[in-house]
Amino acid sequence: MATIQIKAGNPVVIIVDDDALVRRSVESLFRSVDFAVLAFGSAHDLLDADLPDVPACLVIDVRMPQMGGFECHGQLLDRGIDIPAIFLTGHGDIPMTVKAMKAGAVDFLTKPYREQDILEAVYAGLSSATVKRSAGEQTKALRERYALLTRRERQVMDGVVRGLLNKQIAGKIGISEITVKLHRSSMMRKMEMRTVPDLVRAADAIATQFASDGSKIPA
Repeated sequence: MATIQIKAGNPVVIIVDDDALVRRSVESLFRSVDFAVLAFGSAHDLLDADLPDVPACLVIDVRMPQMGGFECHGQLLDRGIDIPAIFLTGHGDIPMTVKAMKAGAVDFLTKPYREQDILEAVYAGLSSATVKRSAGEQTKALRERYALLTRRERQVMDGVVRGLLNKQIAGKIGISEITVKLHRSSMMRKMEMRTVPDLVRAADAIATQFASDGSKIPA
């Protein structure tokens, strides 16, 4: 697979179009507004590439030889690569538009499109990718902190998140209230939380992340 060098942290626009003239034109447009750009002549070239680990937006033609834009985007999703996509076509219709929206498209543009329209779509896509990446990094950090908790601390955290008082948590897991307070203090410190509402939001994010990858939350 090809290894692609992009400056760390810089978002990138990924173009996939089998028409070389269209590909170069779109690439030139994005570079003119200082976007980092990667361009591919086929879906297979994109799928074979070792993509940089940065926020990205995909601009892809719907109809290409061997593999079209929808199938390519679907394969990326199957690999866990969730890139906001803008689908391009020279022959748009309502069913195709609906299909694009169901595939999670940022936009669906019919050629010839206005430069302003595609630029606005890309800005929206990169903004979405950046927000998702930031949220993902925060959830990963929460999960790493959760992994540092002892079994008792996790039990206490569960009780706190459920809205139980220290006395109720003590009775539920069979330890003294003073011990619950000690575990609670240690748990909040390890989780880097100051308030119960913050802890509840963190617990929700952790649970969602575990559910998304099909793993079980450690007891």
